[in-house]
Amino acid sequence: MTNTQQQDSVRISKAADKNHEELFPNHKSTLKVTDPELIEVFDNFAFDEVIAESKLDTKTRVMLILASIIGSQAVSEYRVMVDAALNVGVTPIEIKEILYQSVPYVGMAKAFDFVHATNEVLSSRGIQLPLEGQSTTSPETRYDKGLAIQKAVFGETIDQMYERSPKDQLHIQRFLSANCFGDYYTRNGLDIKVRELITLSILIALGGVESQIKGHIQGNLNIGNGKDTLLDLITQLLPWVGYPRTLNALKCLNEVATIAID
Repeated sequence: MTNTQQQDSVRISKAADKNHEELFPNHKSTLKVTDPELIEVFDNFAFDEVIAESKLDTKTRVMLILASIIGSQAVSEYRVMVDAALNVGVTPIEIKEILYQSVPYVGMAKAFDFVHATNEVLSSRGIQLPLEGQSTTSPETRYDKGLAIQKAVFGETIDQMYERSPKDQLHIQRFLSANCFGDYYTRNGLDIKVRELITLSILIALGGVESQIKGHIQGNLNIGNGKDTLLDLITQLLPWVGYPRTLNALKCLNEVATIAID
């Protein structure tokens, strides 16, 4: 079979083709030429079967996938997905806020290349940088505002964390309140429910952080992101993060949601 015959024999379903085209209009896949069997399997799975199980709108789904790609440290795929996100209505500010939200979870060393990749894609689309600022805190207010959001998401658990912390580790609790929540969660551009979904997507992709995944599953439930939504999130990330991380996240969801119901 010639290369042309192989390419022509790739059997992409109508639904997969439609969903792929929505994200990547007029895209000419080089992998469809070099790896037609892989693309047939992946596209039919990721862009048809998996999406068929979702009630999330396209924009939200892509935002969560974008967050997971940062957690997975896949810069090349991230560049492609930033373009796709812009194509389906994710705003430049929302893209930047997803990226900024990742910083306290993956660390700046891992976020650094994604900042540059984002700027390159936005600049190539004629979007002027820097974007409008989204900060809502000052050095004087960041701790109090961050602590308030922590308590809104996690409730009395935050008081318990402070009470149980050894004195020589209390600075970490203060950092969480002032930096993780005060500097990032208080920003405009994404509402709190979306930020918690974004955070959970990043954590699932990171792997090995099941304790934090459970904590943020509970946080999501506390602010109204129900179990069905979280299961949808986990399902949509599956093609992008793989089965081991998906099954770990599913186990965490079932454990936390069962306790919450009881």
